[in-house]
Amino acid sequence: MKIGVFDSGLGGLVITKAFIESMPQYDYLYYGDSRHLPYGEKTSGRILSYTLAAMRRLIARDCKIIIIACNTATSIALRYVQQRFLPLEAPDVKVLGVVIPTVEVAIENGARRVGVAATTATVRSHIYQTELHKLNPGLAVTEIAVPGLVPAIEDNDFSRAEAVVRACAPGFANCDSLILGCTHYPLAKTFFRAALPGVKVVSQDELMAAKLENYLTRHPEIESLLTRGGTYRFEVSSLNRHAQKVAALLFPDIPVEKAANG
Repeated sequence: MKIGVFDSGLGGLVITKAFIESMPQYDYLYYGDSRHLPYGEKTSGRILSYTLAAMRRLIARDCKIIIIACNTATSIALRYVQQRFLPLEAPDVKVLGVVIPTVEVAIENGARRVGVAATTATVRSHIYQTELHKLNPGLAVTEIAVPGLVPAIEDNDFSRAEAVVRACAPGFANCDSLILGCTHYPLAKTFFRAALPGVKVVSQDELMAAKLENYLTRHPEIESLLTRGGTYRFEVSSLNRHAQKVAALLFPDIPVEKAANG
């Protein structure tokens, strides 16, 4: 049984890289739905449909635990997947998101003003604001959509990505911490940190590996079923030259392949 990771494109490879570096013994299957990128500008119905299709694909490939690395899919589809889809179609599979682990880190050290940079759909859902206020109702939360950042990263155009970050950064200048609420955004975290030197930038690639490792420690009934072949397979629904370049930055020795019937 494998660890599955799902994202709307290649951004989730950043988190997958952190998983593999921390827990290289397990078998991993990554699926990026690059054909329908970006999710952040899609309707909730389409995002749910794409996410369910990805879950079925990963479950059919023997994934015992799946991390929805995509913040947009987490915000729109995770609850439906956990409460309605899994009980009917895969009751023995666990699916986890990235939002709650992220907000836990964002409010460490007494932060009182938290920013969220995310896609349009994630901001529209207010999932980060909701989860932050569950932990601290008095938090001031600033949510700003940054729709141009994912396309720039997927196009391997980091000069454009830096310009996008600089344009949105003033809106977060008064925050104590800033959540990068999209799995692609860690690839631009140095730009955020340069533009906001006084703000704690919370990047999911720096926290999710420890969170998953802790989860597996607390759930030996799942961990014991995971195979330990140390195999890694990365697939996307649509493959082009830009995608291959971005993937090569993270995993130069492991090719990204087009998924069968992507």
